Amino acid sequence: MSNFIIDCINGDALTSDVNDYIDTWHDGDFNITLHEYLGMKKNEYALFVQDETYLASIITAHKFGKNIVSIVKDQMSMAARSDDPKKTKEVQKWLENQGLWV
Repeated sequence: MSNFIIDCINGDALTSDVNDYIDTWHDGDFNITLHEYLGMKKNEYALFVQDETYLASIITAHKFGKNIVSIVKDQMSMAARSDDPKKTKEVQKWLENQGLWV
């Protein structure tokens, strides 16, 4: 079954199409959760809801068969060196909520 993530990987959808997929799920009668319909795991969907800018990272994780946590940790390293301390704190909070921040 195709979903948003698979469609993005295959080039059949853009990240900007996510709201259309969400609207379709809301308008339809699906027997799966929204995160399943989009092709996301629960923790990926939670991250997406917290900050939609992680959508590309979620797609990347699926494309390369990586765990979103490893992708976010890599971004955390980059964010720690960035000029945006707010972004660093947001990523840290998500990692804490996932039980991954020591």
